Amino acid sequence: MDAYRWSVRLKLGLIVFAVGIAVASLWYTQRFVDRLQEREQAVIQLWADALEQVVQTQQAANPYRQEFRRLDSFLQTLERRPAADTLSADRLAAFRDAVGWAQAMPPTREFNFILNEILEPNQFEVPAVITDSTRRRPISWQNVGVPDTVGALSADDSVEAMARLQGELDEMKSAFDPIPIQIDVSDVPGGAAGTGTGGRLTQYVFYDESALITELRVFPWVQLVFVGLFVMVGYFGFSYIRRSEQSSLWMGMAREAAHQLGTPLSSLMGWIEMLRTPDLDPEHRERALTEIENDVERLQRVADRFSDIGSQPKLERCDLVPIVEQTAHYLRRRIPQQGQSIALSVDLPDDLHAKANEELFAWVLENLLKNALDAIEDDEGSITVTGGTADGDIRIEVQDTGQGIDRQQWKNIFRPGYSTKQRGWGLGLSLARRVVESYHGGSLTLVSSTVGEGSTFRIQIPAADEG
Repeated sequence: MDAYRWSVRLKLGLIVFAVGIAVASLWYTQRFVDRLQEREQAVIQLWADALEQVVQTQQAANPYRQEFRRLDSFLQTLERRPAADTLSADRLAAFRDAVGWAQAMPPTREFNFILNEILEPNQFEVPAVITDSTRRRPISWQNVGVPDTVGALSADDSVEAMARLQGELDEMKSAFDPIPIQIDVSDVPGGAAGTGTGGRLTQYVFYDESALITELRVFPWVQLVFVGLFVMVGYFGFSYIRRSEQSSLWMGMAREAAHQLGTPLSSLMGWIEMLRTPDLDPEHRERALTEIENDVERLQRVADRFSDIGSQPKLERCDLVPIVEQTAHYLRRRIPQQGQSIALSVDLPDDLHAKANEELFAWVLENLLKNALDAIEDDEGSITVTGGTADGDIRIEVQDTGQGIDRQQWKNIFRPGYSTKQRGWGLGLSLARRVVESYHGGSLTLVSSTVGEGSTFRIQIPAADEG
């Protein structure tokens, strides 16, 4: 149940983490887009103001506008007279050009610099269209994918370009409110006529977001898609790993149960065959019955161990020394069956009291001693169990002279399914660590190991109070 809850929490944490990243990205991107949009609006406003000021300054900065208009009318009168009474046509055209040039003087250098050097290069690439007072007929445009020289195109291309321009204008109308440009034309001949605004001509600047802002608005959603894919891959990958681990765990538990039950069952079958002997003497019969009782008791302990794994076991204050001695005595009986000469010694103080579950703690010791026996491949070797107290904890160390463990594999030995044995299932150390850490509040660690020399495992659990 704990592993299932941990798995669910990890999956939920992964999803929450990914969603948090996506939300944060959307929020920060939106803030950046809003600021960039404000800058673009300021640029468009500055552009509209510059256009307005350029025209008005050109008109207001020339103090001889009335004289130039009279001179222009005089030149028009001369053009209508007979040729003998007037200047030549070339001279009149030159005078007309000079008057037109003078009417535009003096130049508005400051506004022309802002307009030509800052705004016209379109550093922000903001699409914009200037219309007349009706807001329907485009006068000028930029960054809308339509060339400025529409009149130079063919008839079909011109119609297509204007239709595309009108479509862009309609989208701009729904995006932002236009910026008006007010131009005073009261002093321009014929300028006030038809304006309907008391001598003021009104134009409108329509604009939309630049391509950069559009891409930035789409980017968080693209990022969200990739985050979603990452969550899906991580979720399914983690689920596959968990299923594989659970499959290995169940298979290992089944094998461990068969192994635990196999030894006493084999012994029971042997003693039963002995009891069936017709001429069995009373002494051997009594011994067989005693061993059968021991094997039955062993089966009961095995059943208790597996039943305690799935629930919180009951911890009682007990002396660990007899548990270690009994487990070592049980293992000593197995050593001759392997055809080896291995010395299994126990060196412990008189008493080591701790709150523990006797069956599960004996199982931990049995796993460590079995691993030590399997690690000794030579005909001779030794296993030493030592212990003591330090800083309020009880420490029990199991040291062997086996083949040892490579340093790179230390982190894997407690992982379920990992085993250095050809027929091993890699569950003993994993279950032993779980029993020590989850049930007894201690730790099971590999203290030292050298290839070809042996290994030392340490069990450390809190000591029980004297009371």
